[in-house]
Amino acid sequence: MILELARRRKTVRKFADNKVRLEDILYCLNVAREAPSGMNAQPWRFVIVGDEEIKAKIREICEKGEREFYRKVGGDLKKWLQEKNFSWRKDFLKAPFLLLVFSNIKAPYFIQSTWLAIGYILLALEEKGLSTVTYTPPNPGEVGNLIKAPSEYKLQVILPIGYSADDKEKEKRKDLHEIIYINEWKTQLQ
Repeated sequence: MILELARRRKTVRKFADNKVRLEDILYCLNVAREAPSGMNAQPWRFVIVGDEEIKAKIREICEKGEREFYRKVGGDLKKWLQEKNFSWRKDFLKAPFLLLVFSNIKAPYFIQSTWLAIGYILLALEEKGLSTVTYTPPNPGEVGNLIKAPSEYKLQVILPIGYSADDKEKEKRKDLHEIIYINEWKTQLQ
């Protein structure tokens, strides 16, 4: 079951206008709270944003940061972004809901722990037929300030949530023998 969810799950940046049930998002967060965390600190906090004005302000803040990022970026990353047709415009922030995932920076292993919970969310969203993209804005502090997050909480990711309007195929994953080694790095799985 989990493997099937993982195989189906793909990044989506285009969302349908279909209404998303808040109960489905709450289900996903109930799954996330079961994730392991360093010293059981459970450093994650979640802000569900459905208000159109707040979503528009978040998008404005993020796109301001993205314009600056794209102005400065160079080298291989710039080439890769161009090949993928990425830009500073973040239309996916118009999804029915934005889930802002924060972590308590005073907690031990707060980054690792919070990203474990995010992984649980991704699979739970897939189970509910919902889609997302893991978007890490270049200016997380400004988003946190907008929604009045306490200073000890840092935004880790914004998950736009909705039903997919994207018919592209999931990008191919590497085979097991390409990523697994036995006992030491030079002994690759055959």
